[in-house]
Parts: sequence; structure tokens; C-alpha cells
Amino acid sequence: MKLRLAACCLAACLAWGTAAAAPGLPSKNVAWVAAAADADVDRAFARARAENKPVLLYWGATWCPPCNQLKATLFNRQEFALQAREFVAVHVDGDRPGAQKLGQRFGVSAYPTMVLFSPDAREITRLPGEAEPEQVLALLQQALAAGRPVKALVADASAGRPLSANEWRALAFYAWDVDDGRVVAPAERAALLAKLAAAAPAADDETATRLWLKALVADEGQGRVKADAALRERVRRVAADPALARRHADVFAGSAADLVRALAEGAPDKSPLVPVFDSALQRLAADATLSRADRLGALGSRVELARLGSPEDAVKVELPAALRQAVREQVARDDREISDGYERQAVITGGAYVLARAGLWDESDALLKANLAKSHSPYYLMSQLGGNARKLGRNDEALGWYRQAFEKSEGPATRLQWGGGYLAALVDLAPGDGARIESTAATLIDEAGRDAGAFQGRSVRSLQRVGAKLVAWNDGGRHAAAMKRLQARLDGVCRKARAADGARDTCRALLKPRTTG
Repeated sequence: MKLRLAACCLAACLAWGTAAAAPGLPSKNVAWVAAAADADVDRAFARARAENKPVLLYWGATWCPPCNQLKATLFNRQEFALQAREFVAVHVDGDRPGAQKLGQRFGVSAYPTMVLFSPDAREITRLPGEAEPEQVLALLQQALAAGRPVKALVADASAGRPLSANEWRALAFYAWDVDDGRVVAPAERAALLAKLAAAAPAADDETATRLWLKALVADEGQGRVKADAALRERVRRVAADPALARRHADVFAGSAADLVRALAEGAPDKSPLVPVFDSALQRLAADATLSRADRLGALGSRVELARLGSPEDAVKVELPAALRQAVREQVARDDREISDGYERQAVITGGAYVLARAGLWDESDALLKANLAKSHSPYYLMSQLGGNARKLGRNDEALGWYRQAFEKSEGPATRLQWGGGYLAALVDLAPGDGARIESTAATLIDEAGRDAGAFQGRSVRSLQRVGAKLVAWNDGGRHAAAMKRLQARLDGVCRKARAADGARDTCRALLKPRTTG
């Protein structure tokens, strides 16, 4: 499992520790344009055309750890502020009314996503949120100077037409994991990356290697990227070379176990790549030139390598004592030293996850509980506490945390997402509690009725998951009376939903059993 800490909103942001930005904005050193409706973005593009400047659109949410990592390491930099003079910076907070419609318009769903557009609104590229700030700044400068749309670069590379070294670099660093089908369908991504890697200039070994690494990670064990001896040796050589591993630290620190699975000949935990990767990760975890989040990602990947011989969902795992101690010490040090609120949201949530994956459940819980009062988004930590309790079989405790997370959550899209998670847990863990399930579902329906963007983007996907859970709960008509009451409530919402953009039809389908065939 990839530990993405650098793959997530409140109108006003009360930061942990020292405030790093004006309320609601990603940073205070850039004149961000806050956008939540088509008119907002249209005005930004009109200004961009008038000034002949590109547009950088940042799509994020206050609670998401990778978004907070960007605020702590990229947006707050003076170099970024200087570059921002060359473009119109637009911030779309996924929880502002109407924002989910904008997300759908621009094909962005995962928090965070950064998209660079030309002044005439053609998409140029998507910047990698997990890459190091220096790499992102270099890519942004390159795209501002002479960037062609990535879609055109892919077409030329696929047709065998020549690309410049910078254009190949743009492909290697493109944010493929948040492409959302704009360049390639998700199911075809791994194959495309492998094709690009094979076509990359032999003289540019670093670019070809990055494309191969990303192809292997994107494959997700499906076998669409065939690993031969040459590819295994390429990856082994990079992991064994401290300088090369450092240049590809963002991939290694987040996806080492995925790479081993993709390259292993037989049982992954027996692969000769494991000790090579572990040594590389130890160096990265101790590398003070990396951010705390990236160092934690490297440590988390060491844990994932050590877990390769265990079931993915195993609660009790046998790890080397030295590795467990390293986890304890690094997480405690981060908790003690971090003063920036954004960095804390990014790193502490990741630290709690790594502790849990190391089997240190009590310490994971203690870390989360100690940070609840310090968080600008405590509901995110509450959800983690619920997840910990659920994995340990403490169902009542899990439901308590999920309920609190929903109650504390803020923002229309976030409330539908967190409420949907709470309802799903109720159906799974307490299916006989019909009154609580119906009450929670009714609350979500009512909130959807008050949100004009409820049937767009992430919000509609949250509602569709709620609908699917309720339909499964009612299998065989076991809860027909409750479903009838909920359907009547939903009908009132659907009558008020817009028909022109399909919202009304989407609403009406929420509680209908899906047909197959």
C-alpha cells in the first residue's frame, strides 16, 4: 500500500502552532483567487488572457494531509511566491458551495491536485504533489517557459516524434496518479507509462528509470507491465546507489513494497530486492535534506517491506525489534519537534498510520488522542481512531469515534464524506440498529438537500456509496418500511434538484437497486 504523505475544508483555518497562511487560503505570500463557482474561474481566466499569464489551479481541502504538506513545504516558499508573479493562482476549496461542480468541470477529484493552464484555458500539466518542492518548482518554471500540453507530448512520443529533454522530464514527473482520465484512462495508465519508458532516450537514464518506476507502481500487481531481468537490474541498481535512490526518493519512499511485488520472481518477501530496498530506505529515513513527511514515508515503506510475508490486513505482525524502535523514536521526535500546524496535520496522521502498521496500536491511539485538541481538523484523527478500533474488533468504540468524526466535520462535501463513512460502519458493524441507521441516512439526505453541489464530484460519489450501503442493508426487503420513509424524504430533495445537469436523475437513482447484465 502506497504511503502518500506529501495522494486529500474549512472556510477559516485555525492552524496548529504558528499560523502559516491567511484564513482559508493556501499561503499568505501569494495573491490567491478563491474560486467556488464557474463565474469565479471565468473571471480568473479573463484576467489571465488580459495579462497573457497562465493559470495555476490548486484543488484541496483543509483536512487532507498531503494538502497540508504542500502548504508546509511548497506554497510557503519565497521561490514559489516569486514564480506566482508569472501566473494567476486560483484556489478551489472542495468544501465551498459549488466547488464540487468546478472539480467536475476540470476533472479534478483527489486532494490535492495542481493543474497549470494556458491563458486560453488549455490544460498544460498536472504537478506532482508528492515530489520534493525543488522538483515541483523546476517543473513549474519549465512549464511556464515553454510548456506544451502533456496530452500533446504523449501523442508525439507515442508516434515516435522527437521530444526535447525537458519534455521527456515533464512526462516523467507528470502527476499520473491524479490524471483523472484527462490524458489516459486509469486502466491503461501502466501500459502507457511502460511504453513511454521504453521510448525514452537511452542517454537520459534518469527519465527512463522514473517512467519505469511509475509504470510498475501504477500496475498495482496486475501484470500489465512485464518485469524482465533488465528491468529488475535497473531498479536494483538505483536502490543500491545512494545518489540515484535520493533522486527518486519520492517513489522509493512511498512505494517500495509495491515495486518489490511487481518485480519479485516468486514470494515477494523472499526477493533479493528486499534487503537492497531496506538499506536504501534506511538512508532516506535518516536524510535530513528530505522533509519529515518524506522521511516518515521511507520509514513506513520499511514497515511495509517487513510485512510482505503477512496478510495485508494482519493486526499482529512480527517485525524486527530495531525497526519497531525506529518507528517509535522517529514518530516521537516528529511529535516533539513540529511547530508548524500544516506540517503537523501531514506528519502526525502519517505517524499514527505507521505505528498501526507496525502493530503498535496503543501508541498509535495515544498519538492521535494527544493531538486532537491541536488539530484544525480533529475529525480526520477521529476517523483514524475509529479505523484502529475497528481493525482490533472494538466495534462499539469504532462507531463512537466515527460518530464523533461526523459530528465534528465541517463543510458540505466533507460532511457527506464523513457521514457516509459513519453510515457504512453502522451497516457493517451494527446492522440491527435500524433507528440509528435511518436517522443518520435522513440527516445526510437533508444535508444534501441544502447543498447545491451535492450531486456533483466527490459529494455525489459519497451519496452513491451511502445509497449502495442502504440498498445492501435492505436486501430481501428486511428494512422496507425504513427505506420507504427514506425514499419519501429523498423524493423531496430530488424535486428541487436541477434537471438540466442531470442532478435530479442522479438523485432519484440513489436508493434504487443497481441492475447488472
